[in-house]
Amino acid sequence: MWFLRRMLGIPWTAKKTNERVLNEANKRRSLVRTIRKRQATFLCHVMRRGKLEHLVTTGKFEGKRSNGRQMEKIMDGLATWLGSGKVSDILAAVKDRDLWRDLIANAYKQGT
Repeated sequence: MWFLRRMLGIPWTAKKTNERVLNEANKRRSLVRTIRKRQATFLCHVMRRGKLEHLVTTGKFEGKRSNGRQMEKIMDGLATWLGSGKVSDILAAVKDRDLWRDLIANAYKQGT
């Protein structure tokens, strides 16, 4: 944001929100989309190899859960980002490259 403010010549004393600065620059936030896209490509890579990372990503751990709010899993975040309600649908789509590419392209175009 500081870079856009500097390019547009907005002083630091001006009370403008980040959204307003983005609108003036005709830009959109893209960090979350980039992170999700990289997570999806990594997941696809791991699922195709089928080794230890595959087991860790899809398996369950024995023992008790920790107290407090549970951390969001990468698979759940990708399921919501890709528009698929189930993790099993994503795991099935990874096997078909064309379907996987279409899912990623559609999710990336729609944004976050």
